[in-house]
Amino acid sequence: MSYSFEQLKEDVAAGRIDTVLACQVDMQGRLMGKRFHAQYFVDSAWQETHSCNYLLATDMEMETVSGYKATSWEKGYGDYTMKPDLSTLRRIPWLEGTALVLCDMLDHHTHAEVPHSPRAILKKQIARLEAMGLKAFMASELEFFLFDQTYDDARQSGYRDLQLVSGYNEDYHIFQTTKEEDVMRAIRNGLQGADIPVENSKGEASAGQEEINVRYADALTMADRHAIIKNGCKEIAWSRGKAITFLAKWNYQAAGSSSHIHQSLWSADGKTPKFFDKDGKYGMSEQMRQYVAGLLSHASEITYFLAPYINSYKRFMAGTFAPTKAVWSKDNRTAGYRLCGEDTKAIRIECRVGGSDLNPYLAFAALLAAGISGIEGKMELEAPFVGDAYGGKNVREIPRTLRAATEALTGSKMLRAAFGDEVIDHYVRAAEWEQEEYDRRVTDWEVARGFERA
Repeated sequence: MSYSFEQLKEDVAAGRIDTVLACQVDMQGRLMGKRFHAQYFVDSAWQETHSCNYLLATDMEMETVSGYKATSWEKGYGDYTMKPDLSTLRRIPWLEGTALVLCDMLDHHTHAEVPHSPRAILKKQIARLEAMGLKAFMASELEFFLFDQTYDDARQSGYRDLQLVSGYNEDYHIFQTTKEEDVMRAIRNGLQGADIPVENSKGEASAGQEEINVRYADALTMADRHAIIKNGCKEIAWSRGKAITFLAKWNYQAAGSSSHIHQSLWSADGKTPKFFDKDGKYGMSEQMRQYVAGLLSHASEITYFLAPYINSYKRFMAGTFAPTKAVWSKDNRTAGYRLCGEDTKAIRIECRVGGSDLNPYLAFAALLAAGISGIEGKMELEAPFVGDAYGGKNVREIPRTLRAATEALTGSKMLRAAFGDEVIDHYVRAAEWEQEEYDRRVTDWEVARGFERA
């Protein structure tokens, strides 16, 4: 189902494609870029285009943030080169006459990859695995809430009195999800047509909550798909007068939205599962045990890349299927890390920490770096947690706040060695800014609670 550059040229000549989206992925995991007339793209822009380097140094509102070494007002906010990766080229069925390609971000002068760009960070960890004769396969589930109103209506109401598409918990509920098929069927078919193999969609554990699952792939391909899925879901919902949010916790009374990440290592040719040992306990190879030990040993340090915003930490609540403890367990959804596919070649570890607001490239890279550290250090895996992890005593906890996660990230020798000091300092600054912005805000909760009583 792949789409080649030659096919694009044929479609442009025939008038079937007139627009090409050249996109980079920003720090928040969003698609940023330009809409090219397709003829210009196939004539020259397929080689490279340019964007302002501030796109990798802004916050959610795209405000220019001080304190970044890589780019600033003092340095004049120059250009980066966007280099289309033609292996990511695809048609976008839900946009008329449109194709899309993802770009790597290069230094405008040296043409070296920008080290703090999300795609480069993940590619660096993939290269480390390749040097070890290994290949990572991953799958990220995505949950979101679907609203029965437009983005414009939601914004104009101040995001109050939002109307969900469902009035009750629709987890696996066929009748309720039938009522949502105008959007969800379009999402499944649209993604499938965009070269993203869809497995299924389903109702999730709250009113109006959905989940979309796609087939696993190598780590970079899966991250690329994840970024396109989020953008595509929003565009498809918008085109039908609906709105979607990937906020980790949009409402205190509703379940949080997660992005569970399944991961396994295979031989370099992708044919031999390196996590499976038929004689190992639970079918786990020694290499898998070391990898999982690395995830647990560095769990606090990598949390920021799984939960990058203030809101992300509102999701970690006991009894909500979002974890609070960074322990591993066998097929146990109360633990932060769940063993799946026990005693089969499909054996894998599922990280349940991440929310639907994560950047897939950064999350995947952090998980791989921690796992590699476990393998290189031949770490011993602790015994699996048994029972309700929410009630676990004297066990490793997931950082409860962004401030705590930022401290762990700042001091992580493992991540600094894996990513580079300047890359870690760049994202520490992003975390600090998020915290600073929140700390100076007055919330509705504070006003309602204390306006009269204080």
